[in-house]
Amino acid sequence: MNGALLSSKKMDYCTPQGFFDTLNAEFHFTLDAAATEKSAKCKQFYTPETDGLTAPWNIGGGGSVFCNPPYGRALGAWVRKAYEEAQAGTTVVLLIPARTDTAYFHDYIYGKAEIRFLRGRLHFEDEDGNRFPPAPFPSMVVVYNGDHQCLN
Repeated sequence: MNGALLSSKKMDYCTPQGFFDTLNAEFHFTLDAAATEKSAKCKQFYTPETDGLTAPWNIGGGGSVFCNPPYGRALGAWVRKAYEEAQAGTTVVLLIPARTDTAYFHDYIYGKAEIRFLRGRLHFEDEDGNRFPPAPFPSMVVVYNGDHQCLN
């Protein structure tokens, strides 16, 4: 097991391209809200320097937002931001660990978004596309459809 995946020290694990492509075919993303220059999945993206936590996500005439946020201690803030952006009408899709015991899960996801639990474990990538061993945690896709409806 890759011990770094259990640590909050390294937070730039990238979404597997094939996994993103499947979601993109469904949602047609226009913004990657948490990326780097090398890992961005959309033409429009926020980096740590441009700070997707404070910038608006409904840029460029709307469109859906993809967010695979850093999995460190600020993860709850990213979930809250996604929820708030969805309340303003933006469709947001999060790829996050399936941690159903957390306060952010109960406050901003459960009963407020569509939850897609992933079967098996994802193989995250580095910025060059090299695959890591399977993640040591389950993942979920959280979909805020932007119309203020509970989807569960």
